[in-house]
Amino acid sequence: MSAPRVYVPADAAALSVGADAVAAAIAAAAQARGIEIQLVRTGTRGMLWLEPLVEVDTADGRVGYGPVNPADVASLFDAGFPDAGAHPLGLGRIDALPWMARQQRLSFERVGVIDPLSLVDYRAHGGLAGLQHARDTGADAVLQQIIDSGLRGRGGAGFPAGIKWRTVAQAPGPRKYIVCNADEGDSGTFADRMLIEGDPFALIEGMAIAGLAVGADRGVVYLRSEYPQAIAVLRRALALARADGLLGAHFDIDLRVGAGAYICGEETSLLESLEGRRGQVRAKPPLPAHHGLFGRPTVVNNVLTLTAVPWILRHGGKAYADFGCGRSRGSMPVQLAGNVRHGGLFECAFGITLRELVVDIGGGTASGRPLRAVQVGGPLGAYFPESLLDTPLDYEAMAAAGGLLGHAGIVVFDDSVDMAAQARFAFEFCALESCGKCTPCRIGSTRGAETLAKVSRGIAPEANLKVVEDLCTVMTDASLCALGGLTALPVMSAIRHFREDFGP
Repeated sequence: MSAPRVYVPADAAALSVGADAVAAAIAAAAQARGIEIQLVRTGTRGMLWLEPLVEVDTADGRVGYGPVNPADVASLFDAGFPDAGAHPLGLGRIDALPWMARQQRLSFERVGVIDPLSLVDYRAHGGLAGLQHARDTGADAVLQQIIDSGLRGRGGAGFPAGIKWRTVAQAPGPRKYIVCNADEGDSGTFADRMLIEGDPFALIEGMAIAGLAVGADRGVVYLRSEYPQAIAVLRRALALARADGLLGAHFDIDLRVGAGAYICGEETSLLESLEGRRGQVRAKPPLPAHHGLFGRPTVVNNVLTLTAVPWILRHGGKAYADFGCGRSRGSMPVQLAGNVRHGGLFECAFGITLRELVVDIGGGTASGRPLRAVQVGGPLGAYFPESLLDTPLDYEAMAAAGGLLGHAGIVVFDDSVDMAAQARFAFEFCALESCGKCTPCRIGSTRGAETLAKVSRGIAPEANLKVVEDLCTVMTDASLCALGGLTALPVMSAIRHFREDFGP
């Protein structure tokens, strides 16, 4: 009989609350007691309030304990936890917990389940079946499956991935590229990091399928420097993939680490950075699909888009499109953060409402105070008041409500928040992160912050709010990219829904 398998996350979120110390304590206690175990380091399940979460295999599935600290380890062994013994920290079967049971885990089906650096585990859980199907059916069939799936870019713009891929496939040229935008810089977002740390081969497989579909033999992952754990995991995964023959002969991937500029999350700034220049926005057209990295046709997709691809190829485009609603098909990994009781990652089909996510699943505010605002889509996303929490989570519904879905980061605020300060922060953030290439963004954001500061001091609030509205219109209509173009969303939504915070 094999030794029981004990799982402890090595994800950055778990590490930040002592997962390494818990793993070390478990290994030491097992050795001291003469108990043989297999200690497996995984990604996180996404229930961040339970980290460090420890799991053990049983005949009925994985059983969890958490949150565990090193001082709990002795009592866990006393209770026989390697054999799923009862303990006050016991959670029961992980897949039966409401947080897990309500999800539709497609992209995240293996995260928290497997050793992220084991190709044996990856294959045993369906990995590489999508790539094999792509090789068996050919580029045209792959493109059709992606189009049929209705997959749209998960980085924020929501452009149909299949149309972008087909454009690159049809573009002439001796070399084409697949670029993964892993520069996850929005506040309240961590899905890209979790996927790379918990299932890096899914990203590698998705990029390889994209390369086959469009005729690219080279891929690049642009990963933010603030994610050292993800960098280390992906670097090791790429080496293992090359040693296995998964990468190298027909398609290979380079890893490039960004220097922390928010603007490099914009695709053309990212390309400028990859080419060794300062991260600045390019005017469009030409589009990257025609004239991208080093002037070659380039697919630029984010992590969540590319990691959805293996599931689609394994199960079919129609199966993926059966999830979701309207023009928003498939699933979206939602990140719950801010003042919320149960923060973490929750993957579900499009169509669930903000209220269900924040109140039913997230448990409301962590402070216990009344919920006042929810920001969706990062620092450039709109603020939704409680009255708009029944808005469905899909691209069109969010736009109709005056917001955007973006990377599906949801940040919760209770009634102690100062919404005038939040609006001013949006301008200040834009001013700080602007690449400076266009005047509306560079100057408009600075003047906006100054004007809202006057409002906060009670200086001609009505007149100055009109100036802010005019600045927002100019920034929306005339900025080169979404940084300046979307700053109006948080500013104007705060003014529109929380006017009382801006003076008489």
